[in-house]
Amino acid sequence: SPWEHEYTRFSAFDYLVLVYSELRQDKNVECLVVPGCCYGKLTHHLSFLVLYQEYSDVAINREIQRQQGAEPGNDEDRGGDYASPSNLSPSSSFRSSRGSAFSLWQDIPDVRGSGELDNFSNEERKLQEAKFELVTSEASYIRSLTIAVDHFMMSPELTECLGTQERQWLFSKLPDVKDVSEKFLQDLEHRLEADILRFDVCDIVLEHCPALRRVYLPYVTNQAYQEQTYQRLLQENPRFPGILARLEEDPICQRLPLTSFLILPFQRITRLKMLVENILKRTTPGSRDEDTATKAFNELKKIIKECNSSVQSMKRMEELIHLNKKIHFEGKIFPLISQSRWLVKHGELLEVDMQTMSISGSKFKLPTRPVYLHLFNDCLLLSRRKDTWKFMVFVHAKIGELKVKDLSQKLQGISGFIFHLQLCEGQQLKHQILLKSQTESGKQRWITAMFPPDPKTTIEQASENEDLSQVQCIKSYQAQEHDELTLEKADILQAKTITSDGWVEGIRLSDGERGWFPKTYVEEITSRSARLRNLRENIRIKCVTQKLEGESQ
Repeated sequence: SPWEHEYTRFSAFDYLVLVYSELRQDKNVECLVVPGCCYGKLTHHLSFLVLYQEYSDVAINREIQRQQGAEPGNDEDRGGDYASPSNLSPSSSFRSSRGSAFSLWQDIPDVRGSGELDNFSNEERKLQEAKFELVTSEASYIRSLTIAVDHFMMSPELTECLGTQERQWLFSKLPDVKDVSEKFLQDLEHRLEADILRFDVCDIVLEHCPALRRVYLPYVTNQAYQEQTYQRLLQENPRFPGILARLEEDPICQRLPLTSFLILPFQRITRLKMLVENILKRTTPGSRDEDTATKAFNELKKIIKECNSSVQSMKRMEELIHLNKKIHFEGKIFPLISQSRWLVKHGELLEVDMQTMSISGSKFKLPTRPVYLHLFNDCLLLSRRKDTWKFMVFVHAKIGELKVKDLSQKLQGISGFIFHLQLCEGQQLKHQILLKSQTESGKQRWITAMFPPDPKTTIEQASENEDLSQVQCIKSYQAQEHDELTLEKADILQAKTITSDGWVEGIRLSDGERGWFPKTYVEEITSRSARLRNLRENIRIKCVTQKLEGESQ
């Protein structure tokens, strides 16, 4: 319940922080125990009162403000770029939507009482804040993992309701993830305790990367089965929804669903890379710290890339097997299933009758009929639907033997967006067709998919003084089609194409991935200085990582 102060109104949580701050001044009080914490020292476990889901929302929103050019609270001298859920000083904290307070490394009483803070430059403070956020966010993460394992997975009622295989698919290797993360946090905390003023963390991250890979790779790979199992249990197990609802209503969950806990490992490994990247941005160029941070960053990138590749390979092969049952060829043998083949884009367009158009020009409504396209990384199939789920291919060609011409601007009076597609075999024209889309983005996305831009023209080639159009993700987006890009909040992208119907083709600065996404999920970065800083930081990260990769070869 709220506690009234002479000047302001504090929450019960803030009151706990004030009590703690007072107790820390008493030299006789060395340790306070919080029930449910792994190691017991409140100095490093106030973050356990905050679930990782809440920390993540606040921290990412903070990063969005920074990348847009805003300095939250105009508190530059206090390390305004970074904040952590350590909750050690409500006077300097910013707040989440739930009312919890988040604070900074420099607000820890031991740091403030050291008398050394004034000897730190502004950049040095920001570097320590970035390191401190990695530690406190890991503590918050383990708090949420503990709930996922102890409250959900170990629930006797839920265990009795599920079969052994269902329980395995639903929770996968979650206890292993928790065990590895607890050992990781323990080493981070020991380092923090040893030198709270000038501690480092990237060497510990690097040391733990093999263990992180061992548990994260199978967990993330299993995610597709996890989602399928969860949906099937909701629909087919009559007891599961009721038991799950009662567990989710427990105050320990803070009104968060089971799914928000199950997805945490995937979110954490991605966030951990971003946290190390923020540290790397603050290290002195050419220093040993930069070298260690770069190595840790590269290893985390490899883990994430391996996780994504594992998931992608599994999905691609399942998709090919599924399509092989639906796609048929007119009297030809075409081995569709191949380890080196994957679906790039598919969908229905309208074929415009070319003979009628050549006679009537643009004065009459042109007859059309549907044609279905399956575009793979190595070939294009054109087919007609036999029924709802089957397709008969009437022509196909290799990707390198396609030619396209955009006719939208040349056919005045014709509604829709039209392009001319030629399928060749060697130097000979095999088939040609006029295709019509109802939207500009539909036409543009097909042309881009068939003729992807040269990778050498991406953001990597940009000069750090070249001002390029940038947008930032303000709301997470899950790709719905193969040519779309899944976005996480705070992703920065170079906007390459913006269509009249609200779609953007962009290149993500952090990894160079290119794809389409709705304009409503991003916001333009209007500050030129912010755009140049974002680009400069991105180029620096690429340069140091590429240099390290070159030295290791």
